[in-house]
Amino acid sequence: MVRFLLARPIAVFMTFMALIVFSIIALRLLPISLLPPIDVPQIVVKVNYPNASPEAIEQNVLRPIREGMVTLNGLEDMDSKAGSEVGTIRLTFDYSTRMELAYIDVNEKIDRLTNSFPQDLGRPEVIRINTSDIPVARVQVIPKEGIDEVEVSLLSENVLKKRIEQLPGVSLVDINGKKERIITVSPNADVLNSLGLTQENLTQAISSGNSDLSGISVKDGQFRYYLRLATRVNSPSDIEQLPVRAPSGAIIPLGKLAEVKYETKEMLGYHLYGEQEGLVITVHKQASAKMNELMPELKAALELFGTDYPQVNFELTQDQSNLLNAAISNLETSLLFGGIFAFAVLFLFMKDYRLPLIIGVSLPSSLVISFLVFYFFDLSINIISLSGLALGIGMLIDNAIIVLDNITRKRDAGLSIFEACVEGVNEVMGALISSVMTTLAVFVPLVFLSGISGALFFDQAVAVTAILSVSLAVAFILLPMLYLLLFGRSKKAMDKEEGPFFRGVLKVYESGYRRITKNRKLAFLFFAILIPLGLGISQMLETEGLPEIEKLDATLEVDWNEPISAIENRDRVLTMVKQLNGKYEQVESDIGVRQFLLFDGENSIQQAFLYFLFPDQESKSNQMESLRTFLKENYPVATFTLGDAPNAFDQLFNSSLPYYEVRWKDLASKKPVEEKQMDPWLSQFPTENWERGPGLQKESSVVFTLRADKLAIYQIPVSSVQDQISKLFGSYTITDIKRFGEITPIKLKEPNARFEDLLRTTRISASDSASYTLGEFIEYEYEDHYKYVTADKGGIYQSVYLNGANPERLQSSIFQWGVEKNLSIEMAGQYFKDRENLIQLISILMISVLLLYFILAAQFESFIQPLIVVFTLPLGIGGAFFVLWVFGGSLNVMSAIGLVVMLGIMVNDAILKIDTINRLRANYHADDSLTEEESLEKALHEAGQIRLKPIMMTSITTILALIPIVFSSGLGADLQRPLVFAVIGGLTIGTITALYFVPLAYWFFVPKKKKTVNA
Repeated sequence: MVRFLLARPIAVFMTFMALIVFSIIALRLLPISLLPPIDVPQIVVKVNYPNASPEAIEQNVLRPIREGMVTLNGLEDMDSKAGSEVGTIRLTFDYSTRMELAYIDVNEKIDRLTNSFPQDLGRPEVIRINTSDIPVARVQVIPKEGIDEVEVSLLSENVLKKRIEQLPGVSLVDINGKKERIITVSPNADVLNSLGLTQENLTQAISSGNSDLSGISVKDGQFRYYLRLATRVNSPSDIEQLPVRAPSGAIIPLGKLAEVKYETKEMLGYHLYGEQEGLVITVHKQASAKMNELMPELKAALELFGTDYPQVNFELTQDQSNLLNAAISNLETSLLFGGIFAFAVLFLFMKDYRLPLIIGVSLPSSLVISFLVFYFFDLSINIISLSGLALGIGMLIDNAIIVLDNITRKRDAGLSIFEACVEGVNEVMGALISSVMTTLAVFVPLVFLSGISGALFFDQAVAVTAILSVSLAVAFILLPMLYLLLFGRSKKAMDKEEGPFFRGVLKVYESGYRRITKNRKLAFLFFAILIPLGLGISQMLETEGLPEIEKLDATLEVDWNEPISAIENRDRVLTMVKQLNGKYEQVESDIGVRQFLLFDGENSIQQAFLYFLFPDQESKSNQMESLRTFLKENYPVATFTLGDAPNAFDQLFNSSLPYYEVRWKDLASKKPVEEKQMDPWLSQFPTENWERGPGLQKESSVVFTLRADKLAIYQIPVSSVQDQISKLFGSYTITDIKRFGEITPIKLKEPNARFEDLLRTTRISASDSASYTLGEFIEYEYEDHYKYVTADKGGIYQSVYLNGANPERLQSSIFQWGVEKNLSIEMAGQYFKDRENLIQLISILMISVLLLYFILAAQFESFIQPLIVVFTLPLGIGGAFFVLWVFGGSLNVMSAIGLVVMLGIMVNDAILKIDTINRLRANYHADDSLTEEESLEKALHEAGQIRLKPIMMTSITTILALIPIVFSSGLGADLQRPLVFAVIGGLTIGTITALYFVPLAYWFFVPKKKKTVNA
């Protein structure tokens, strides 16, 4: 095959040129994203039920929804949480579930349940979670001093949002901090009482004045006209002109009885940028869009906004494209330094500029052609796929060096250039194919990990498979063809004498090899001891998802745990921000209820989320400590979380599950256990290292009790009292003004007095026209009650979170505690998910090693020789662990990728070394002048000399290409540094392993062949 293709160099060259052209076209069409467009198998149902208690939301809304969702296909888990005025249900599905169909099913079930919900409840929101839902940037919209904030909200909703949505690549624009205009009616109680009028007279007059006739038409001959009433109101002045009839018969304009004016609707949440109120617009990209094209378009749009709307300031914050730019920069750095160092190392070892030139052509060619595979597999260019390409570049250089070295060696042996190219490729073809297959055998099975990890590994696995497969085609076809073209017309033969640098390396190798062959047992014992020592270092390393990145931004999540208003929440946040005295570059706050459509978290007036960006690490540490002290001293009941700001990776991998949760249900009552009973039970809980789960958290409230006896005596309907309470303390909407899609509510303004005073001064009329104070029919008391009602598939539960190591040791005593209280106990949490993932990972890695063994057994036609390759792996892993430990690294996603890179190169070297030993041994076996031991000794020694150059070149090239990252700074370098440490440590030990351990293990484990004696 190689001979056939090399005989037609022009055809092969043009084919590769065509592939490169098509690959460049495909590259321009590939979407560029931060993360792969993964469907997270979760759907969140959000319920907003104003003035409803947690118990009412659970009983009337969440329970029917849970019962209706149980039959959903692929549903794995379901949790609900009911709080004051809000409720959420989180549905978790199996990863094989088609989420677009699940989303439709959930909406259909919600529609069927709508008729059973309370009449004043709006339709629950259904939110589908996707990686593309993570915003790529946030646009701050800050009104200048004296500008109407409601007008800015209308500008953002009706103009800015639509203009940003029109940008190519934008899928959704979400807004928080909008303010709405309403018309308030403030009755004058004294005037109303003097005229014998009530609030009911005012509300009826306004409702009548804003009535409409729907669907009514009149006939005029052969024409028919739709009929509308001309009494509709459009402004406060219209409302003030409405007539109100007094009991005396007098007609009084409503403006004489109440104050009517425009006001801003009471906010349940605010957005602050610095110390100024404003809005924030989050921008979400389409899955097929290119982020590197979207962000410049967005920045250009903001410049236009600044010119078109000078009354508003615009700022771009939390730009997530920085992470992607860092990954692309790292790939470019790897290519640049890889090329430079490959050239330098090849020149040192081979002394011919044309060989590095061939590497310089083959490396970018392989990379570009790999993007054609991306196009056919519908992959995007993202951080995951780019890391897969970076992972394959090391192997790519390795294959190129091996093929070039072997061709050069064949030519030095006296073969013609054409035959040297053919024989040089054919000799290593089987070994290189096996080495690539073993690398894929280690890596590709990780695709079958469950959860997001497996979905992410798919992109990486395809990227690795693409670049390794292309690198083989380039190494077997393009490299020998380029060699043939560059050296074919050269009249001067290559210098057979090795350069001084390699002669020095060979001298050091020979010295070490002689010492090991003299003390084989001692040397083998040394390597055997290194394996458990190296692997044991892993126990000293910390484990984390992503490496610790030096971030200059931080977040603060705080729950005040007090029944405060949104205004008080805002004032507290402003006080906190002022404590920093401007020692920050940016700060933005989402306070109270967030208006984002895609927000799937908990919405509470008592909570606030702050984002800080600091100029340097020292300033960040000092200010965070200052905030922590301030909160503990001034708000001791508040709970808060202070930490680094999450990037897109963190948001994707962060779990909402607690680490270890103990849940219990009262199966008899199917209700939460009452506080007076629960608190003594908790004092008997088997451990003190626990904290209350949501179902046990408490908040203060006021409970109104209607005095039914007095209501019956004075013949006052209960509905009248309830209606009066809703007008006093609720947000009572009289009617709406609707025009051109804009809705302006007309609301009865609630008094700002204390509720006790309102109960004493507000009067209610009986059937005999006598009036009484409202407080005579209502009793009230303050009480603590459960803040949330939590439930799962099995019903309502309460829980505690356990802290500390190995919580499973408490299981038996916890179950005993539950039995004594007649409670059903179950355990849940991230602890069990992590354990399940670990077991699955170990199983998959064992399968990978087994596949690796099968491939090598087929390659070597031996059951023992593959074990030599397998035993080299723990030595390399131990070396990687040692360097990570020395430099303070951890076991994380990036260091794991580094291990795979290193193992791929190590396996490659070991396979080629054994393959060379087998071929030389077969040649010497035919020599009758040598004994079997002598022929084996000679094969081991000569194979070491032959493979020394490519092994050293590969290792040195890879290590030198990665060293600049160690001394770099910034987000990209912090992310890649654990990968670099793992590769450098593994290859340093791996090089020694390939040079000395492989021949040593071959000597001990491979059986000696008996020579046949010719008769």
